[in-house]
Amino acid sequence: MQTARSGHEPGRLKALALRGIRKTLWMLAVLWGITLVSFFVIHLAPGSPTDMQTSLNPLAGDMVRERLNALYGLDRPLLEQYWSWLKRLACLDFGVSLSTDARPVMDKILERMPLTVGMNVISLLLTLLISIPVGIVSAVKRGSFLDRALTVLVFLGFAMPSFWLALLLMLYFGIDLGWLPLSGLTSMDYAQLSPLGKAWDIAKHLALPILVGLVGSIAGTSRFLRSSMLEVLRQDYMTTARAKGLPASQVIGRHALRNALLPVITMLGLSVPGLIGGSVIIETIFALPGLGQLFYAAVMARDYPLIMGNLVLGAVLTLLGNMLADLGYSLADPRIRHSAQKGGRA
Repeated sequence: MQTARSGHEPGRLKALALRGIRKTLWMLAVLWGITLVSFFVIHLAPGSPTDMQTSLNPLAGDMVRERLNALYGLDRPLLEQYWSWLKRLACLDFGVSLSTDARPVMDKILERMPLTVGMNVISLLLTLLISIPVGIVSAVKRGSFLDRALTVLVFLGFAMPSFWLALLLMLYFGIDLGWLPLSGLTSMDYAQLSPLGKAWDIAKHLALPILVGLVGSIAGTSRFLRSSMLEVLRQDYMTTARAKGLPASQVIGRHALRNALLPVITMLGLSVPGLIGGSVIIETIFALPGLGQLFYAAVMARDYPLIMGNLVLGAVLTLLGNMLADLGYSLADPRIRHSAQKGGRA
């Protein structure tokens, strides 16, 4: 039996390797399609980088605009521009920003990425820590006063616009109480603070933005988990588990929760691209130098290389979210992992 199993091992590894290669090629094809559509769509928008740079200068005429178009390569056909950009992308070169600083796009993205990613990772962890217990309690105590109270609070948080909530929190915690700063990432005396004081200063500046993002995400995730838990609790195998005399904690934690997490994993995987798009409003309101604010400024300035750099990053995050969702499926439900292995062997 051991010999037969070891004989099947190379074939299984080969099938898994081929499956990984096919998936990688499919992801590259999807990424190429996203870049192709995005490149042509942003050029369809009215205005151009040269218009933004010369419209407020009375000395800049048509000749200056033509020279700028030639300098940026905007006078060439779109297909030629896209092919040139795609060749640079293959070398992980997003080009140079068309703004006045003329810095490489990659440097500007890497400079803003830690703040946006850090805020969203903290928000995601806090969302899971809070929304999972809330969803479980609401499902187990369905129809109780606690469930109704949580439902009211959750729907209030879900229906509340993020910009309106941000203004209310800034008014209360920043102006009335004076506990938290209103905007920016650091205080004016940040350089004179100790390392612990610097960390505390940044934490105070990020408290309100993270809280604003938490309200909506906790509301959506907890409601989603509650619905999924209620569906799982109605299944026959849950009745069988209770009939066997298993403890309630084991029935809920081992059997119900693992199956109820599958739709939540899907939602979390789809939320990964929101690292950029979902941060635009919050970073703009609180004047935080993150990717969302950078992307918004690039769109307003028609900075094509910087826009494409952000869009490529969003596309990569979308594909990464799908991969993480597949991995989460396998970890939450072993049946999916075994079926994938059987499919690879087939």
